[in-house]
Amino acid sequence: MKDFGLKKLYYSISEVSRLTGLEQYILRYWETEFEQLKPGKNRAGNRIYTNKDIKLIIQIKQLLREEKYTIEGAKKILVELNFENIVNAAEETGEEKKKIVPPQKTMKKDLEDIKNFLLFIHSSM
Repeated sequence: MKDFGLKKLYYSISEVSRLTGLEQYILRYWETEFEQLKPGKNRAGNRIYTNKDIKLIIQIKQLLREEKYTIEGAKKILVELNFENIVNAAEETGEEKKKIVPPQKTMKKDLEDIKNFLLFIHSSM
């Protein structure tokens, strides 16, 4: 993560807006769309963002603005990334793991197998 120049535990929505180059209303909207983005609130009810929240916002911004994903596509990517992080964390802690494969990867493999089967049948005729 790039150094934001501010060394704080929590950032206000206006600070996050300045740091990320996004309007405050966009940040509030993304909270409703991305379940991973849940900034806390202080006693006054104002949003308080952590460095983790800011990293997530930058990742969402990259997916939507630079890589041109739709919101639904970005959600799927974030879920998959979170899944991979959980698996990697389990491996790092030495926990015994079962082979877990996200559904998108098994579906892709199944479709490739079907395609190869159909190509084989077609070439045999």
